[in-house]
This record gives sequence, structure tokens and C-alpha cells, in this order.
Amino acid sequence: MADLSALLQDPLAHRALDALVRAETSVTRSLGHELERRGLSPTAFSVLVVLESAGRSIELRTLRHRLTLSKANASEVTAALEQRGLVVRARSLHDRRAVILTLTEPGRRIVTDLFPGHARRVRDAFTPLDEQEKRELARLCRKLERAA
Repeated sequence: MADLSALLQDPLAHRALDALVRAETSVTRSLGHELERRGLSPTAFSVLVVLESAGRSIELRTLRHRLTLSKANASEVTAALEQRGLVVRARSLHDRRAVILTLTEPGRRIVTDLFPGHARRVRDAFTPLDEQEKRELARLCRKLERAA
């Protein structure tokens, strides 16, 4: 087995990446259990929440940017949500290239049902951190995102 440690240019960066990925995986997995019991992926739930927050309608391109989704992932998730009757996809009247997503009443009910419990689980997932640590974590993650 090859020893790759000699090839590391910044071992601390690799340790930080490993810790970040492990934490993200653990938190996402724990938050996703209840959503998956309701047949929703965390991404699908995020789409519904963004739609509700945006006044129940948003351009697909804007949604993709807010959630940092690829075109393929956004298309797959929104198609599945549309098939379940939770969103409607339609071409924009102003720009035929643009797709507008609209949250349906059943989609709204799911957000209304699931969001309070989800918000509690998010709060609970971050209880090991104090307020300053949460601010610092958010700041550092935004900094990494901008640099990527």
C-alpha cells in the first residue's frame, strides 16, 4: 500500500477537509431521516422551502443558484416533485427559455407540516456550538465557498 502522506502539500488542509466532510455528512444524514420517512430527499425539501420562502414561485435558474444545484440535479428533483403534485413547472411567458416553478397546495402543506420539526432538529444539531462558534462556522464556510 502506497504512503500518500508524503505527497500532501498541506496536511492541515486535508485534516480540515476531512473534518468538514465528516461533519456535513453526519449532520445531513441526521436531518434527513424524517424527511426520507415522508419520501423527500433533503434537496427536494430544500426546493419546497425555497419556493415557500420566495412567495411560492421562482425561476428554476434562481432556485439552482440559491441551492447550488447542477442543471441535471435540479431537473431531476423538480421532475420528481412535479410527478408527486408538489410543484408545477411551466415556461415563462416573458422568456420561453426560462422555467418557472410554482409550489402547489399539497407542497405547501408538506412544508407547513415538516418545517417546524426540521427547524428543531437543525437547532439541536448545532447545540454543541455556542453563538459565536456558529457565526464563525458560517463565516468560514462562506469564505471557502467563495474561494472554490
